[in-house]
Amino acid sequence: MSEKTPVDFWFDPLCPWAWMTSRWVLEVEKVRDIEVRWHVMSLAVLNEDKLDELPAEYQEMLEVKAWGPVRVVIAAQEEHGAGVLGDLYTALGTRIHNQEEGPGRETVAAALKDAGLPESLMDHWDGTPYEPQLRASHKEGIDKVGQEVGTPVIAVPGADGEQLAFFGPVVTPAPKGEDAARLWDGTLAVASVPGFYEIKRTRTKGPDFSNL
Repeated sequence: MSEKTPVDFWFDPLCPWAWMTSRWVLEVEKVRDIEVRWHVMSLAVLNEDKLDELPAEYQEMLEVKAWGPVRVVIAAQEEHGAGVLGDLYTALGTRIHNQEEGPGRETVAAALKDAGLPESLMDHWDGTPYEPQLRASHKEGIDKVGQEVGTPVIAVPGADGEQLAFFGPVVTPAPKGEDAARLWDGTLAVASVPGFYEIKRTRTKGPDFSNL
């Protein structure tokens, strides 16, 4: 039997659109021969040099809410292996987005318990010795697509052996079954065209978590 195609997925647990995309790619995993490998990236790192250019509400979110969760996630990876990230992200996203608990300390501590991880990882909330690893993971993902996009970043092996990477897709609600497969096939098709950069239309509504 052939090996599954690795799909690398970079996420920040705060981003609702990355959460929607992650639920879609898990649907794809059921109907296409792929295996998702999870990586952490950080909206706080991405925007730390341009905070003064951002709306005040977004500045506050990045400065107050964005650092703690990704510090805990990278600590979980470094102390328990990258294999724990999928379950931890599911626990975090379910609480933060589906249950609208927000990304606070209590939510993240509860998500650790949901994922079977020790509460001691919360010791990294205010600061972690794994910040270099966090920044390296972020850089690995964002370097594949450029600084002008955010999370999620997805990378797959291209036909020539080089990785094919893209931001998104941004989709709501997250499609299931053959709809998920069709979006996957189409996304890979357009992203694989040499010189292709962007296809976009205006969003008319926020993320729909009702079917997750």
